[in-house]
This record gives sequence, structure tokens and C-alpha cells, in this order.
Amino acid sequence: MIQHMNRIHVGAAALNLTPKDWSGNTRIILAAIAGAKARGVSVLCLPELCLTGYGCEDEFHAPYVAETARELLLSQLLPASKGIIVSVGLPFNLDGCVYNGIAHLADGVLLGIVAKRNLAGDGIHYEPRFFKAWPQGYSREIAWGEHRFAVGDLIFEHAGIRIGYEVCEDAWVAERPGIALSRQNVDLILNPSASHFAFGKSAVRERFVREGSRAFHCGYVYANLLGNEAGRAIYDGDCLIANHGDIVARAERFHYGDWMLVDAVIDLDIGRVQRHRQASYRPQLAGAIPVLKSEWTPPALIAASTANLPDTLPMPSEQEFVEAVALGLYDYLRKARASGFALSLSGGADSSTCLAVIHWLARKVVQIRPNNLPAPIADFLSELPADYDNDQHAQALTGKWCVCAYQASVNSGAATLHAARSLAEACGARFLQIDIQPLVDAYEAILQDYLQRPLSWQQDDLARQNIQARVRAPSIWAIANASNALLLATSNRSEAAVGYCTMDGDTAGSLSPIAGIDKAFLRNWLKWAEKTFLPALKAVNELEPTAELRPADSGQTDEKDLMPYPILNRIQKLAVVRKASPRSIYFTLRNELPDDISNRQIFDWLQRYLRLWSRNQWKRERYAPSFHLDDENLDPRSWCRYPILSGGYQDELEALHKELFGS
Repeated sequence: MIQHMNRIHVGAAALNLTPKDWSGNTRIILAAIAGAKARGVSVLCLPELCLTGYGCEDEFHAPYVAETARELLLSQLLPASKGIIVSVGLPFNLDGCVYNGIAHLADGVLLGIVAKRNLAGDGIHYEPRFFKAWPQGYSREIAWGEHRFAVGDLIFEHAGIRIGYEVCEDAWVAERPGIALSRQNVDLILNPSASHFAFGKSAVRERFVREGSRAFHCGYVYANLLGNEAGRAIYDGDCLIANHGDIVARAERFHYGDWMLVDAVIDLDIGRVQRHRQASYRPQLAGAIPVLKSEWTPPALIAASTANLPDTLPMPSEQEFVEAVALGLYDYLRKARASGFALSLSGGADSSTCLAVIHWLARKVVQIRPNNLPAPIADFLSELPADYDNDQHAQALTGKWCVCAYQASVNSGAATLHAARSLAEACGARFLQIDIQPLVDAYEAILQDYLQRPLSWQQDDLARQNIQARVRAPSIWAIANASNALLLATSNRSEAAVGYCTMDGDTAGSLSPIAGIDKAFLRNWLKWAEKTFLPALKAVNELEPTAELRPADSGQTDEKDLMPYPILNRIQKLAVVRKASPRSIYFTLRNELPDDISNRQIFDWLQRYLRLWSRNQWKRERYAPSFHLDDENLDPRSWCRYPILSGGYQDELEALHKELFGS
């Protein structure tokens, strides 16, 4: 047996999985293992909880889920590990508890399971609800039938190469397991993760992977999930390999395949020599983590077949947004077994963003022709000629899977109709123009009969606006149902914050893809998209956002109804994200805003926001599922909890008013 090998071929695979899709997940894992073997990889890191899917939620409480994962691990994945080392994430039951584990398979043998110590319990993560944290420094032996192995804090040694684990959240905490692993001369740390997309998060991952490899004097392999796994979280497939402070390989983000592999050859002697050289290095001699030695020797080294180094320039947030949302829509479409998309296209910023992203997705799909789409779309792609024109066929695909309806009342204007129609034509989407005024008149007649008086805008403003918004829903729902299409709701985060939406109207839909992003970002993104790939957005960008639910002579705009969007978003960040008090928010705004904006105006904006925020939590509870895109999401089911009924900041606002204005 070769002792103390100095180089090892490692790989990380991004997997596009679905919770409890046992046959599908197993098929994808087996394909990734086979692909790694074909490249000569000796050590393959797969993502966290890859057998079950990360997003099983409370199904992790069902004993059969862990039992099924165990059966698949032993019957299908263990034999597939002949000739390679593979880490496989799965839940496991022990002493009446469920743990988040990583099975270490080597040449057809289950050597042990490392149990996750630091459970993610913030934001969209609820791991402490599903799993128990493994106690630090503890390990024990268990048996699964004829297989006896250790579980807990473990190190594995193969031909003198020591391998340890940090499991996702383990690497995000101050007391990283890598510290103890380094003190026991670990050569390679594997990090199986399920790290969701958020703006700029890729750079954070790179920092802790790079720094972990440098500080711990080792190679570091980081594997992540890919795609829209369970409905809300999107995973960008960010996989990294580092060696002593340098990123040596990185996966393509936002990939459209079922799996993707990145690999590299790690020179282990770099870290070993650095441990010898560094005077401050302190080995752990007492109370050490158990080291499980294997007789298996990695195969003869084959040079890495890829040289996938990261781009030094970070992806701009505008591109990250469209890449993430497009991938989220793609996976939602195929995993929901839908045939396309439907939306009410008003000519405004929100619905135009949805159509623009769908068209971006069509361009992407036509270009790369993924092999995991529903049959109607797959058949369309198979018929494309070899010398296809991307723009022309992207329009054809958009027309095949997207239908838009412009639903006009007497208050709708020619400018929004022109913007909607020209955008639909540029994208190739099917476009319907529907006159909803007869329906509006019928509902207004019902309301007049109830009130026993004529309706007026002075007395019945809100009811009359909402009638127009609500009568649009049945038509587009019917179109979506008849087409087996996903109906996309088009509300944004700024509207959700203050309830500037009509339940069962513009919020109607099975998915709300932009509900996690604010209006100011969307308006800037539309300008970027106009310049980058869709010039027809010019007509949309020239319009002032308006609901067009009042008569044209009222001059209705969103910001007149609410407040300037930058002010709204700033109050939201201070109140909801930073949890600042109303008094603190007021004086922060006063310091930031120009002197010609009065104290009264600032107070009125603040009061309006806080009252609307408090009164409209029930609306946020009823929104269609949305994608998580940053740490300011308002989705109460995955990020931001707030009571449906509350005091609404009344006492705080009264005290602030008295301090400012004396009464």
C-alpha cells in the first residue's frame, strides 16, 4: 500500500434534486459518481442531504424518510462507490432522534457517518426543527444490518491522506470544525452544502473556502445544490476547490443540467510543509477526533480534465437576478409538470419584468438545449435546425410556452397597451386583449343594489379600484388552467410591505417570482435589460408606475398613492431588516434627506409605512410562493415573521409625534 500520497484528484458535484424524488435523486447521484470516475476523480464531494433532498421540511420527522434513504444508500450507492471515495448526505435515526449526516463511502465500504454539529436555524433554514445537533467530540459505533461503522466527529485516512468534514453551516460559524481537523493533520476538508442563492453570497462562500484552505493548511472541496429544489430557495450550483489559499477550480453557476462536476488535482505537500514551517501551529495530542483508517488506496493519478477557474470579475446583481429567477422558473415549470406560463401583462414594470425573464429563459434554453424538459418543450427543441437563429427561435419558444393578457377597463391608457403589446411582440409571447369593463359594470351594479345608491369615487374609491383588479383574475386563471400553465402573480416586495395589492386580484397566481425584490431594483433592472437584450422595454421604462384603477384625470401613480419608492425601501430596511424603533428611523431619515423635505413630511411617510405594514401582514401570509433572492425577503413562511394582529406602532408614533410637534 502506498503511504502518504502527495497528490489527489478531487471533485465536487452540483446536483439538481427534488425532495423525496427517490428514483430521480438516486439516478442523478449515480450519474455524478459515474462521471467522476470517468474523469479519474478519487474523492467526490456531493451536496448535503442529497439522497432525500434538502427541502423535505417536516417530512424529516417521518421515520420512513431516513429509512428509505438508508436502504438506497446501502443497496445502490454503496456498490457504486467501488473505486472511489464518495460523500453522500442523508438523514439518519439514532436513539429516537434524527440527525443530518454525511456517509463516507470508500471502495464499496461504508466507513462512517459524520453528523452535523452546527444546524442552520435562521432565515429560510429550520434545521433545528428537523434535526438534533451532534455533540462536539463524541462518536460511537452502530450497525445497519451487516454494516458496522462509527458515527459522529470522525476523520478518515486513506493511504496516508486524512479527510475531514465541515457540513455547510459548520463553515459559517466562528468555531469551525476545521480548526480541530487542522490540529490533527487533515489533508483535505470536504464541505457538502445546501447554500441558497442570495445577491453577493458567492463571494462570501469563496472567502471562507479560500481562507479555510489557507488557515487549515489543506485542500478544501465545497459542493452545493443546484436549481429550484423545493419551490422557494434557488441554488446556484456554486462548487469550489481550493488549495492553501488559492481557488483552483470552480463550477459554472446557474447550470441547467441535472448535475455538473468540477475537479482538480490537489498537491497535499503544500499544506503539510506549511504545518512544519509555521511556528504557531499546535497539533492536538490529547482528546483527538477518532481517525478511521482504510486499506483502500486511491487509483493511479489522472490529471484533472478541466481547468475551470473562476472569473475574477463578480457577476453584476442585474445578471445574478435574471439568472437566478430564470433558473427558478425553469425548475418550477418542469417539477410542477406544467407546460408554460401565463400572466396578466399590464405594460407596467412588474409584469414586464416577469415576461422579460421568461424570454431570457427561452434564449437560454434554445442555446443550451437541456435534456430534462417536459415533452412539449423537448419536442420543440428537437425540431430546431442545426443552424438555428437564437433570437428567432427564442421568440418561437416564448410563444409556445407563454401567454399574456392585457385586461383593460375604461381607466386603462393607450400608453400601457402599447408598452404591453410591443413587449409581447418582441418576445414572441401570445398576446390577448380583453375588455373587462362589462364585468366591472356588472359588479358595480351589484354593489349599487346593495348600497341603494350610485357609486362615486369620493365614497367608494377603494372598492371600485379593487373590483377592476379582481375581475381580471378569473380570465387569466381560466387561460392558465386550459393551457396547463403556471399563472405568475406579478406583485413586488415594496407593494407587499404596505399591502399595495388586491388579494384575489393582482396577487392571484401559483407562483410570485418577483415578490422577493423591491420596486426600485426592478426599475433599474428593466433599464439594464433594455440595453442588454430586450430593447422593447424602452416603452415600459418611459412610463411612470401606475395601477390605472382610477380615472385618467386623477393622475394616479404608485408613488402618489404611497410615497417615493426609495423612501419606502429605506424605511423597510430600517424597520424590518434592522428592527429599528420608529424614533430611530425618523432621525436616521432626517439626517439622510435634504433639508427642504419637512419634518412633517418625513413623519407622515414613516407613519404611513408603519401603519400599512402592520395592517397588511394577512396579505403577506396569502401571497403565492416567492423566490428567496436576498436577506430582505418578506415571505412569512420562509423568512420574515410578523404578527397578523398587533399594536401597529400606535404608542411609539404618538410619542414621536409629541416629541416633534408638541401634541
